[in-house]
Amino acid sequence: MKEEKLTEAVVGKVQDPALTEARLEQICDAALDLFLEKGFASTTIRDICARSGVNQASIYDYIANKNDILRRLLNRLWFEHDVPSLAERLSRQGDRALTDIIAEYLKETWSHKRQGTLLVYRSVPYLQADDRRAMRARDEAVIASLAARLRERAGLPEQDRRAEVMANLIIFISAFAPMRDWLGRDIDDDLMLRTVAVGVAAMIEELARG
Repeated sequence: MKEEKLTEAVVGKVQDPALTEARLEQICDAALDLFLEKGFASTTIRDICARSGVNQASIYDYIANKNDILRRLLNRLWFEHDVPSLAERLSRQGDRALTDIIAEYLKETWSHKRQGTLLVYRSVPYLQADDRRAMRARDEAVIASLAARLRERAGLPEQDRRAEVMANLIIFISAFAPMRDWLGRDIDDDLMLRTVAVGVAAMIEELARG
């Protein structure tokens, strides 16, 4: 599934590509830590400079503003297609048990996408209008893709909207561990993973029976 990323500013004041890439990595890594610690609104460019080691007089040689940093982070952490979606996994499941497929998906999502999940949910109020539209379009595409697989698996007709409801719920559940990890500190990771995977699989199977 091809996804349009958020539009990053073209600054181009530094002619050395390797230096530009290194500085952007410093800036984005520092900003990510600060956005998750303090929140986007409370983090200043001065804070980012102090954490990254990039001089405040030169930081605008690499980024346009704080929202530009947020876009770059979301592109790297949220739009990057580094974890196969559940729809993709279901399309090539073979003889694997549904619970195992879902558990694998949740484990990778909860670990590899953790920072991206936290950043998205905490920064949505501060996104620009175009960025909001792009984020919504991405979510709609992910939901539509998963809903199509659920219809196929459950034998539902095209007009049955329960598939979208279920797809939306499953994607919401994929944010459960990162967003609620403070509730699960005393619970074994594998126990939580298997419990949620069994529940999701049961919902999908009930959809097929219903």
